[in-house]
Amino acid sequence: MATPTVGPPGVPDPETVPDAFHVYEVEVTDDGARYYGEPLVDRERVVQRVAPAFRERGYRVTITYETGEYVLVATERSTSVDSIPWLNVVLFCGTVATTLVAGAQWYGADPTDLSAVLAAWPFAAAVLVPLAVHEFGHYAASRYHDVEASLPYFIPVPTALGTLGAVISMRDHLPDRRALFDIGVAGPLAGLVATVAVAAIGVSLPPVDVSGAGALSFPRQYELGYPPLVQGVAALLGEPLRYDDPGLAANPVLIGAWVGAFVTFLNLIPVGQLDGAHVARALVGERIERLRYVVPGALFGLAGALVAFADGRGAALWVVWGLLTLVVGRAGTATPLDDGPVGPRRRAVGALALVLGALCFTPMPIVVT
Repeated sequence: MATPTVGPPGVPDPETVPDAFHVYEVEVTDDGARYYGEPLVDRERVVQRVAPAFRERGYRVTITYETGEYVLVATERSTSVDSIPWLNVVLFCGTVATTLVAGAQWYGADPTDLSAVLAAWPFAAAVLVPLAVHEFGHYAASRYHDVEASLPYFIPVPTALGTLGAVISMRDHLPDRRALFDIGVAGPLAGLVATVAVAAIGVSLPPVDVSGAGALSFPRQYELGYPPLVQGVAALLGEPLRYDDPGLAANPVLIGAWVGAFVTFLNLIPVGQLDGAHVARALVGERIERLRYVVPGALFGLAGALVAFADGRGAALWVVWGLLTLVVGRAGTATPLDDGPVGPRRRAVGALALVLGALCFTPMPIVVT
């Protein structure tokens, strides 16, 4: 066996992991160190035991199996943005473009007319603001808890909305359940604030005339189902969501509120790596794993009910999401290093998030007409 080498100052010495991982060699790398050895406990428990010591020194750690050897890979942590995140910038610009094109069609305009596309900026802004605020809510909470996270990655897709949303990537260990809860709940709550603001603006703006729009324009193709949250904002302001005149449609800015509410509901589904799973895992612990098959079953049941009682309108959407939750559920939920309880205040906030998430639900969010 090779004699363990001591890494550079700041890298944990092999003696810091004797109860979980027997180290027989250390290789220093440019951004940390690699510890070769044998696990003394289950592989899944190794990282849980050794990660706190590495985190205190400014490193995150993973375990791999390479060419017949187990390796603890320690990498320097960094919560700062050291250079221009070009991939984030390119994806955001692409999403601006696709939402502008989608917006032109919601205004009943020609999506090949550049002036009409640029004039759809209110729609693009209304869609992107709740998504951005949601993701930066996660990012801010991550920075508060000193958890390494990326800036948001927007997903441009040439659909009726122009995007599939946005995500951030966390490559770090979550120190405790409080951090897991705060990071998980910050996005939906922040996004909902933006959603309510966009809903208020959207219902206050005049409707658009789509009487001359072609058959392929989005107001002619799709019917949106507004959730109770958006309906409540409209009722408080005394504004309609629909018009008796078939040539009039709600201002496309309102669709941004629909997007914000729908994204919030989907993210609060308690399965896999979705926000709802992070919140539920922080509140109830490992019992959240029991929902791995309950959630897809509920979504398939909802689709079946729509087939039975609503001529199948909107059923396909929930079938797709039932399949997606089956897939993402296989990844499991995030596991914090410290599994202590979160306390009554966070439980109250969790209950509030659950209620707000329910207000974002509608059984038929979007229907092809």
